[in-house]
Amino acid sequence: MANKQRVHIIVSGRVQGVFFRDFTRQQANNLGITGWVKNLPDGKVQIVAEGDKDKLLQLIEAVKVGPSSAKVKDCQIKWLEFSGEFRDFEIIYWD
Repeated sequence: MANKQRVHIIVSGRVQGVFFRDFTRQQANNLGITGWVKNLPDGKVQIVAEGDKDKLLQLIEAVKVGPSSAKVKDCQIKWLEFSGEFRDFEIIYWD
């Protein structure tokens, strides 16, 4: 599991109401990444993802662009230790 990592991403810009969460879930599923994505009250999107580091880097590049209807301004990225707690990648609608 030396190549497995966890990443926490906060995406800002026009990223809510533009299918950003569904786009992120599709990208994660295509890459074999687990975790979750959710909207934040301040208009940003939060992503927690785990998997192979090279796949996570691909996810990061995808969310920096987002779906065609989004306008990403910034991505804050924090690398963390892999936990293996997730079984799949899901959209969280409420806390």
